[in-house]
Amino acid sequence: MNKLYSRKAGNVLALVCMLLGLVVVSTAGAAVKMPDFALPSAVNGKIVKSSSFQGKAMLVVFFATWCPPCRQEIPSLKQLQTEFKDKGFSVIGLSVDEGGSGVVAKLVKKEAINYPVLMADRATADDFGGIAGIPTAFLINRKGHVVKRYPGYVPHALLKKDIESVL
Repeated sequence: MNKLYSRKAGNVLALVCMLLGLVVVSTAGAAVKMPDFALPSAVNGKIVKSSSFQGKAMLVVFFATWCPPCRQEIPSLKQLQTEFKDKGFSVIGLSVDEGGSGVVAKLVKKEAINYPVLMADRATADDFGGIAGIPTAFLINRKGHVVKRYPGYVPHALLKKDIESVL
């Protein structure tokens, strides 16, 4: 009986997580300017400023190396980066890993991540309005305004459609 209950509870939890991942929250009212940041690269430690992406559309994704849905969306993010980079777009990964950049750099190398991956700090997460769970992504238009917030895993087709709408 306990095994059955445990399996059902696990299935319910998985379903809830999947449904939450499909929820997309648009920012309401006036456009919100993306917060400025200056964060170290996970790969080489060089400081990367948000201003270096001025005029580009961006998908800023808060993630962690230990997060299964975060890892699951890496191939989609790489594909989006490849498809839209020449059209003035960039994915930017912001790692919330607390163990330092070494583990993040290993993931970047192992997965051949083709977009900038930076080490986020609490202030940056707070500046984006707080990050309740990961992954959490923000779609930024060319004017530097947050136009969508995505809590949880987001299907590739939806991201592609939304990115195309801001390019």
